[in-house]
Amino acid sequence: MQVIITDAWMARSRAFHLNGFKLILAILLASLVLMLVSAGLYHWVFMKGAREGWPVIGSLVRLVSKDEIAQRDRYVKENIEVLAKRLGEMQAKMLQLESLGERVSGLAGINPAEITVAPGRGGALIAGRDLSIEELDATLASLDGAATKNADVMTVIESRLFEQKIKKMMVPTQQPVLDANLGSIFGWRIDPITGRSALHTGLDFPAGVGTPIYAAAGGMVVTQEYHPQYGNMLEVDHGNDLITRYAHASKVHVNKGDLIKRGQRIADVGNTGRSTGAHLHFEVLVQGVPQDPQKFLNAGKGLGTERSASSKASVLQR
Repeated sequence: MQVIITDAWMARSRAFHLNGFKLILAILLASLVLMLVSAGLYHWVFMKGAREGWPVIGSLVRLVSKDEIAQRDRYVKENIEVLAKRLGEMQAKMLQLESLGERVSGLAGINPAEITVAPGRGGALIAGRDLSIEELDATLASLDGAATKNADVMTVIESRLFEQKIKKMMVPTQQPVLDANLGSIFGWRIDPITGRSALHTGLDFPAGVGTPIYAAAGGMVVTQEYHPQYGNMLEVDHGNDLITRYAHASKVHVNKGDLIKRGQRIADVGNTGRSTGAHLHFEVLVQGVPQDPQKFLNAGKGLGTERSASSKASVLQR
């Protein structure tokens, strides 16, 4: 293809020879330029019409904007409904947690009225009506406050229950010699050596020499010595003026000042001191006054039964 361009002013002519490839390239380039010009012109006209409010263009812009706003509002509304439903479920769970906290506080010996958490907040969110962002924000703030207060309450309850557990561990309720038959009990009896009536201030547990003696409760060893009457003797202070005494031991495994825990092996059964046979003489003293150790051990048996029943129940629930 040959294109001839004639210049009237210069009285000259110029010829261009275009083959097939150059012709296609020229058409594509012209099309691209035309498209760019058209797009720019359309954008300029559309923007100018939108700003100045031309009748047709202004209506089209408002229609498009209205559709976008409607879609955005619908999306926001759907998300608010989902969030409101989740908040309602959270409120229901929070009420259950508060009810549980009140029951547990009673077990811990705490007055629930003193730790009431955010009373009068109402129930779950009401479904079936539109909720505003402000309402959701207020509900979230209420839940946050309730969660903080519940955490404080649970901390107090945990502390109280832990304190009670420690106190129970410090009361001598565990039998010091396992699988041993009870010999002489607490009270008045005929002394086996003098033959006269005398007060027996503890319990005797006959057992072979070397049989382990276990701490009836946790505490501190305050006495570890050889006594003319009690032989190798241990005294453990459990606090609150409560002391246990272990006498006639053949061997002692702890020293004065040691901290021991419940069920720890502290000595072995023996026949030392004023004794007519191998046994453990076990005493419980409150403010220095001998008490019947059997009352404490019976209380320990009751606790053991409760623990066994609760453990069986938990196994059945599983």
